[in-house]
Formats: sequence, structure tokens, C-alpha cells
Amino acid sequence: MGIHKFFTSLNDLERIIRAPGRFKFEEHNVAAHSWKVSQYAMFFATLEEMNGATINWKSLYEKTINHDYGEIFIGDIKTPVKHSSVELKNMIALVEEKMVEHYIEEEIPEEFQTIFKHRMKEGKDSTIEGQLLELSDKLDQFYESFAELKRGNNDVEFVKMYQTALKKILNLSLTNSVDYFKHTMLQDVMKEETSIDLIRLTQEAIADA
Repeated sequence: MGIHKFFTSLNDLERIIRAPGRFKFEEHNVAAHSWKVSQYAMFFATLEEMNGATINWKSLYEKTINHDYGEIFIGDIKTPVKHSSVELKNMIALVEEKMVEHYIEEEIPEEFQTIFKHRMKEGKDSTIEGQLLELSDKLDQFYESFAELKRGNNDVEFVKMYQTALKKILNLSLTNSVDYFKHTMLQDVMKEETSIDLIRLTQEAIADA
């Protein structure tokens, strides 16, 4: 069915709910997640560029927009499950990669297949664009869990998500972005009125990062 089928498949991303199986005050789907990740990456790439970095904007947008397309085939696997072991994480990534590759070979016109395979491959790598994707992906996990904790959802899963995402962000090598997040954004986060002691959870994560 060609590009028509690819375009209609994008609707499926709206029906894949993130953090499935948990009570949430706000539901988030993969399509919205990808858009938000792109917005976060655009801001932090601008910040890095202002501090002298060279950004490949085409690569950045390709990575962020497409980074979770493969979840059409495998769904959103819970973060604690996906990261329970390196072996499992690698196996899931390989299955997702092969299913996307098979889909491209079956559905995408031949003249576009090489381009699609390049755009749909794993985007998190050692390039600054790949690191910005990592930061932005974790930032959305941070904000999704923050929204739940703020409203009083004390499900331990969201506490873990919040602190895990925070620690991973703080340990990234994007010095300018991490400094801005830690010294500006995180201070605003801790000023918010919340039903749970978010300052304590935040300070615990910072100390453990």
C-alpha cells in the first residue's frame, strides 16, 4: 500500500498509551510523546548552539520525531521491565529494529527504503543529536511522572520513574543543557505546590546521581 499505509499507520501511535497498566490522572500516548520530545530537543539544541556547539538540525528532527515509531509493533514496554537487564533491553531493541526493517521492506516503495531505514534506526548514539534525544526522552518521562506525583499519585512506579529519569538526565555529558536543567528548571519544579514531598524526592535523586 506504500506511503499511504505508512501515513495511516501514524494513527496507531495515538492509541498506544505510555506506562500501561498503572492508574494515572493523565494518559499520554506515543504520538504526543514524540512531539514533546522534539520540542524539548529543539530548546536544548538551541541552548547548546548558543554555547558554541554545531547542531545538525535535520538529523535532530529525524531522530526525535521517529524515535518511537517501532512501538507500533511492540507497544510501550514499561521502563522497569525494559531496563531490568542489559540483555533484555538489547533483545527488545533488536526485535523492534527487525520489525521496523521488515515493515519498510514490505510496505515502503523501493526508492525510499534506504532513506526510511536510516531515519527509523536507533537514534540514541554518541553524536550531540543522539545525546539530545536521550535527554529529551528522559525529560518527558520526568514530566509525565512529575504530573502524577504533583496530583498525589503515590504509586511507587511513578516515584521510580521520576527519580530514575532525573538521575539519568543529571549524568548526561551535555554540560550546558544539564546545568540549565539543574539550576533553572529544577528549581522551578521544586517551587510548585504538590501533594507529595517532591523536594525530598528530588534531593534524594540529586544526591544519588
